[in-house]
Amino acid sequence: MINKMGSHIRVPPVKCQGIKTKLARFIMDSINWSDNGRWIEPFVGSGVVVLNVAPRRALLTDVNIHVIRFYNDIANGQLSPSSVRNYLEKHGSILSQIGEPYYYEVRERFNLKPTSFDFLFLNRCCFNGVIRFNSKGHFNVPFGKKPDRFRPGYITKIVNQVAYLAYLVNENDWIFKEADWRETLKQVHEEDFVYADPPYIGRHTDYYNKWVEMDAVELFESLKFLPCGFALSTWSRNRYRNNPYLPSDASVIVKTFNHFYHVGPTESLRNPMIEALIIKRGSETTEGKDNSYVTQGELPI
Repeated sequence: MINKMGSHIRVPPVKCQGIKTKLARFIMDSINWSDNGRWIEPFVGSGVVVLNVAPRRALLTDVNIHVIRFYNDIANGQLSPSSVRNYLEKHGSILSQIGEPYYYEVRERFNLKPTSFDFLFLNRCCFNGVIRFNSKGHFNVPFGKKPDRFRPGYITKIVNQVAYLAYLVNENDWIFKEADWRETLKQVHEEDFVYADPPYIGRHTDYYNKWVEMDAVELFESLKFLPCGFALSTWSRNRYRNNPYLPSDASVIVKTFNHFYHVGPTESLRNPMIEALIIKRGSETTEGKDNSYVTQGELPI
């Protein structure tokens, strides 16, 4: 069982659809790992899971260059608590005065010359905290309709999130790298542990690039033959349908968790959901081996 951070779940400075804030404790409680190797995430996204696992060594990759740049700018000190506060106070004030047009001005500026500061600004005041890019690689999420978003308390909250992430990055050996998941899995060793949280088919496929059935199948087959333990996050079912791509194999166990998404571009993506965690046998904790971590009754209405 991974239980480094106690009962308090740390929240990252960036949000994204499918963020695992409310599932982080479930994920950590379900995994048995020694922390002797590296914690590896080929789809690091918001970084909420690694932020709470807090491993000594980690390889954290993503195909989204903006996410990786953001983490590396925190690691190299370009994004510091003080610089983030100064930026958000300045540009949050302009947003409150001008309103929606200023959001689109920043978005256009970011798409022409992206910076981590503008990425953070857009992510925290766009519609519903979504990270979404079009086929040209342009951030295209609309404004969140809150010109007074960056009030002093909200800025302090973000600054504290940046500060804690900076602390972990400086205290541990974490590598952030833009890479395809296939390249990342080639670097896995026996004492490592891989946590994979790919885009969900039919739900989060516009995060940065497309994710289709063949990708999901290839990923699961690759994970099965790793020399180390792994856990794969996906969805099991909601009130409308079951996940037809849910992996099933004698080499893994499946644990589930009832969850409600508040982050998503449409109401159809913010429904009660039964999440699934696919774990390599031998890498799970002894608790909940009967897959009964949570009640799997009817989904709440």
